[in-house]
Amino acid sequence: MLCFLRGMALIPFLLVTWSSAAFIISYVVAVLSGHVNPFLPYISDTGTTPPESGIFGFMINFSAFLSAATMYTRYKIVEKQNQTSYFSTPVFNLVSLVLGLVGCIGLGIVANFQELTVPVIHDGGALLAFVCGVVYTLLQSIISYKSCPQWNSLSTCRIRMAISAVSSAAIIPSILSYICQCPCKLDTLAAPLPSKKNGESKG
Repeated sequence: MLCFLRGMALIPFLLVTWSSAAFIISYVVAVLSGHVNPFLPYISDTGTTPPESGIFGFMINFSAFLSAATMYTRYKIVEKQNQTSYFSTPVFNLVSLVLGLVGCIGLGIVANFQELTVPVIHDGGALLAFVCGVVYTLLQSIISYKSCPQWNSLSTCRIRMAISAVSSAAIIPSILSYICQCPCKLDTLAAPLPSKKNGESKG
């Protein structure tokens, strides 16, 4: 195995930790600022208006970078494994990497183009990140099966495929939900939640 890959497991760990913190911090700031309802808001809604938009953009941009680093590391690992004992065409691994990086670009678009400012570009980036991310996980699951049992256990392959299947099954409901709720959601975001001061002045 390549020497520089030692200890690279820190990258996906940092990716999950950082991304989770990005969503949680943006959510807390948005709720405390009165910009979103606290009950299950869209992730993009928690990064629409300042100050949470700055936090969301900065942290998701770094998440996109960490995602790309994770995918490239995985690509090099599979490449080295395939050179040691051939189990799949190198093109398959390369296509997976390219699709994953395209998904990372979509994630960067989501971070830099706010939902209310440029909704078409924002939603296009979200769709790109979601679809390419799902296809990437599917291809990686297939690669895992091809490299089993020498490089992966069967249980690991099954877990990866199960995650891929759940992600794939979520595509259609997510798109339908977006189509049905998008106009209403934009109207809700355009009108900020009433503050306590407004309520007191009316009383």
